[in-house]
Parts: sequence; structure tokens; C-alpha cells
Amino acid sequence: MQQLVLASGNRGKLREFNQVLGGLDFEVVPQSAFSVPDAVESGLSFVENAIIKARHAARLTGLPALADDSGLEVDALKGAPGIYSARYAGEGASDEDNCALLLERMRHIPESERQARFHCVLVYMRHADDPVPLICHGAWEGRVLFEPRGEGGFGYAPLFWVPQENCSAAELTPERKNLLSHRGRALAQLLQRLEP
Repeated sequence: MQQLVLASGNRGKLREFNQVLGGLDFEVVPQSAFSVPDAVESGLSFVENAIIKARHAARLTGLPALADDSGLEVDALKGAPGIYSARYAGEGASDEDNCALLLERMRHIPESERQARFHCVLVYMRHADDPVPLICHGAWEGRVLFEPRGEGGFGYAPLFWVPQENCSAAELTPERKNLLSHRGRALAQLLQRLEP
């Protein structure tokens, strides 16, 4: 089984990646297992940040690396929180802090104008100097709820309404979420491209 370093310490992401990539004989290990500090996300797009993170993890571990940069884009907020989704309420903010700030900023936005989408860009680098990393993008359309619903998932999942499922992302089973989500769609592309 080949080790693949995940340029993140997020346990939710780690679990999802291992569920999906385990069948390809990859063991996804978080960068924290190698004492790799977080990269400075100085990019201005999901693609740039994912490349920065993957290259950083590959360089410091000598292993192939997988990085994901994802976030929520809300039309009424001109694309915010976007690339700042994980730190929307400030550095070290919790999911609850970020969700509370999003709800506060949207408190006067009517239901008809609460369209949003999750984006996920995955970058797979064979080594730190990989000139052609694999880049996969997935998007998931929905809208922002007025209050949290559901106990599953992480991040903004309790606030993200999935119209075709008539529930929030946090109310979906993990299997259903992996199939529908932005990360699930990006992972499906990655799987196709990694399969021998």
C-alpha cells in the first residue's frame, strides 16, 4: 500500500479520502503525522492554494501529496467566504464561529437570494517538483439556510441546503454526501485519473 500525504490535518477530510482512495491501495496519512506545519495559503484562488499546499507537503515528506482547497461561495456576499471559508471568522476560528458569522452577514438576505455553492479543487503531486500535477474540480449547488440543520458533516454543512435531497448537507448519510458533494465529485475525477 502506497502512502500518500494529505496536506491537511482535518479529520473529516482524512476520513473521506481514505474511504474513497483505499480501494486503489493508497493509505492517506495526514501531514501532521510527519510534523509538517501548515503551508502559508498565499494564493488568490482555490487552485493556487491547493498547489501551494500539495507542493509544501511533498517537499517536506518526500511522498506523493494530495491537497484540497475548498470553500463556500455565496452569491449575495460576492463570493465570500470563498478561499477564506475555513478562517472566515478569523485565524483559528471554529466551524461554529464561521457559521455564526455567515448567518449574521446573511440575516437580511431573503430566501430567493441565498444561492451558494461549494467548490473543491484537488491537487495530486507525484513529487514536490511535479511539472504536471493532477488538478480536479468539483462544485455543489445549493443555498444557505437561516439556521443550522443536522448533526453530520463539518464546516458549513449544517447551513447548506441541498434542494434535490430536500435536506441540509449535514442531514445526508456519509455515503450519499460522498456521492453528491463538491469533494466527492472532485474525488471521482481523481479516481478516474489515478486508476491504472
